[in-house]
Amino acid sequence: MARKRLTAFACAIALCITGAAFSPAGALALDPILFVHGWNGSASNWSTMVSRFEKDGYPKSYLSTYTYESSSRSNKTIAADDVKPQVEALLKATGAEKVDILAHSMGSLNSRWYIKFLGGEAKVDDWVSFGGPNHGTKQANICFTTPCIEMRQNSTFLNELNAGDETPGAVNYGTWWSPCDEFINPAESVTLSGATNTKTACISHLALVSDETVYKQVREFIK
Repeated sequence: MARKRLTAFACAIALCITGAAFSPAGALALDPILFVHGWNGSASNWSTMVSRFEKDGYPKSYLSTYTYESSSRSNKTIAADDVKPQVEALLKATGAEKVDILAHSMGSLNSRWYIKFLGGEAKVDDWVSFGGPNHGTKQANICFTTPCIEMRQNSTFLNELNAGDETPGAVNYGTWWSPCDEFINPAESVTLSGATNTKTACISHLALVSDETVYKQVREFIK
């Protein structure tokens, strides 16, 4: 009887070890990631970062990029018609309970709108903004389409988005901003009250999503 118990125990240990070696990403507590590009951007903006996440063990099915029309539509519309369906599709495809959202530039605004006003608080674990004009940018003053007007300092859209709690719910918020960002003026516009705000080295706006140091910091932040 003692030998049978010992054998059963050994088999259980073996199964545990085998299971750990072949655990899917969900079992390792990795959230799938939705990447949201900025104004006039595309899914290709994330190529370098996605490849790094893959090398670090994320399954391809957990890394979702997409391209949306960003030059003329309101961020409210983008949040409802693009961000929300993309989150739902990623959750369904992976069976996960929550996603992480990594957003570049204007993508920070429509994804924040989704979290704050469209039920995203319950669906998002970590949210990261790379160079997001969260409090507006003077660069938007020379552009007159709807999203550009929304990105202006003290715009009606931003005042509504930032009213009350800038980082609502149990979402873990983080921002990365560069003192040399040529598109976000003032550069500190990116930072949010209640978020972990990280100042990077002197890198460009687009380099925020390809810089290796920034990637490593973000990877640790969303773990």
